[in-house]
Amino acid sequence: MRPYPFSAVVGMADLRLALVLSAISPAIGGVLVRGEKGTAKSTMVRALAGLLPEVDVVDGCRFSCSPSAPDPACPDGPHDAPSGSRRPARLVELPVGAAEDRVVGSLNLERALGEGVTDYQPGLLAAAHRGLLYVDEVNLLHDHLVDTLLDAAAMGRATVEREGVSVSHAARFVLIGTMNPEEGELRPQLLDRFGLTVEVASSRDPSQRVEVVRRRLAYESDPDSFAASYADADATLAIEIEAAQRFLPEVALTDTALRQIAEVCAAFEVDGMRADIVTARTAVAHAAWSGRAEVSTEDIRVAARLALPHRRRRNPFDAPGIEEEQLEQALADAEPPEQGPDDDGPGSGAEPPSTEESPGAGGQQEGQDGGSGETSTVGSGKPYRARLLAVSGTGEGAQGRRSRAVTDTGRTVGVQPSSVREGRPHLLATVRAAAPHQRARGRSGAGLVLRGPDLRFARREGKEGNLVLFCVDASGSMGARSRMREVKAAVLSLLLDAYQRRDKVGLVTFRGNAAELALPPTISVEAAATRLEALPTGGRTPLAEGLLKAEHVLRVERLRDPRRRPLLVVVTDGRATSGADAVARSRAAAGLLAGHGIASVVMDCESGKMRLGLGAGLAEALGAERLPLAEVAAEALTGAVRARTGRAA
Repeated sequence: MRPYPFSAVVGMADLRLALVLSAISPAIGGVLVRGEKGTAKSTMVRALAGLLPEVDVVDGCRFSCSPSAPDPACPDGPHDAPSGSRRPARLVELPVGAAEDRVVGSLNLERALGEGVTDYQPGLLAAAHRGLLYVDEVNLLHDHLVDTLLDAAAMGRATVEREGVSVSHAARFVLIGTMNPEEGELRPQLLDRFGLTVEVASSRDPSQRVEVVRRRLAYESDPDSFAASYADADATLAIEIEAAQRFLPEVALTDTALRQIAEVCAAFEVDGMRADIVTARTAVAHAAWSGRAEVSTEDIRVAARLALPHRRRRNPFDAPGIEEEQLEQALADAEPPEQGPDDDGPGSGAEPPSTEESPGAGGQQEGQDGGSGETSTVGSGKPYRARLLAVSGTGEGAQGRRSRAVTDTGRTVGVQPSSVREGRPHLLATVRAAAPHQRARGRSGAGLVLRGPDLRFARREGKEGNLVLFCVDASGSMGARSRMREVKAAVLSLLLDAYQRRDKVGLVTFRGNAAELALPPTISVEAAATRLEALPTGGRTPLAEGLLKAEHVLRVERLRDPRRRPLLVVVTDGRATSGADAVARSRAAAGLLAGHGIASVVMDCESGKMRLGLGAGLAEALGAERLPLAEVAAEALTGAVRARTGRAA
């Protein structure tokens, strides 16, 4: 089936522009497209590949070297007087479950040891060279893979180092990532590495929605005819992109324009210099696209709207985006006095791009030890750096930063036989396994005779992300004496910690005579924070119902994601006042959770001079750690330890 034509997509002006600018200047660093499902993100990215100019490649080169300028370090080289041919630019799609070797390539260890030959098998980065690399659901990839992609996109090269052998090859491509924010955010340092970001949403205009459906049905009915009807428009757009690529080196970036860019970035308090560099590159690309020989204020305005939204947010729960009025004020403040209002016009007469605000994704500066980066006193109502809570033992869950686990990365703690074939080959263990069999295999000379069963693979230990399920008491006793404000601050602090440790989170609340699942387990910590802020309080305390609801949620989630270990955080003062035999039923429910071996923590919210110790009793029944509300903060815990040991603060 022919791809959906780029020109046939309805609306999406900002996304269309961002993709075109990245195609003109791959040095921008790619585009991150954020939006809900069903907003044509993938459709537009796949359609963009058809607009990229064809490339000349060396015949037989697996790394797409150009005949006019082959890579001197190409693993398939050297290319002396190479012959070449033309082919379309490739669209390479990276699956979510891809391993690192599939992305960067790998060495054939058997041939390397047995024959002394460096047999490098190229990965997806090599396939994407001089084309487009598309990563759908990029926020669900392991962090180290995202980092590898962004490093290659920034450096233009991919390097593979295995057992002392290093292979490097060119990897220049347009990187496009798409994600649904409801499924969780990218980590801040990775988010900042994307050049541009665009947030898309389905139109609320009925006439536009009708046109979307009409075109989609026409495409599905007869893809070839539908694509043919937009072939001329796509061909014209492809010619314009190629012309802008040729014109790009001729565009002048004046000192005045650089000063404006610096003023705008400073006004939005972005961190580091990447924002200034990306804004400058984007402004130059937009000038080339508009046919201007010099960067204008309009180019800087468009570039800032695409390059800054995801770089200015400090807290992961703040609303993303930039304010249009603030941008205009920053541009006005940076405007040189001698420049007139008409000096920065479109110049080429081309239709100016949309200047409607396009909110982007946000990020946050990571604090020490996975904290929020902001500390405040317990009880102030503001989030603070929370104490680390972890599941004991060693798991095998998704990579994260909370509990010990066997992972693809981390320190080597052992080896596994060839029948396992997980992780990277372990050179020394492989040689040891093969050594006793060399005489029987008729070894001659210095070569090592290696067989498949000799291979050993490294067993590595790192950190995993967990499912952190909050079971929050929202009864009347919790709402008394402004205690709920402290509770929300504590839970919010733990949510910030979960965000940075790559956990899934869920929220169960109980009040009155029932419990409810306020938020099913999700990667979107922002959704949990939103539900927490709107949490109502009052009524009796159905503690047993809350614990049973938590047990049900964890049981269902174990079937969906059996490798992710849970951590239950029960936030309560320990009272049980709803229904017959409330206390006995709550202890029975706690015993059920303990029998399943669920790792639990009781955040004890009891306060006042007269304390009943109910939280401690609940923790004992759960087999859980009891954590007083005042000791949720890492600083509070440190102070308590110093006080008990007599150490100076």
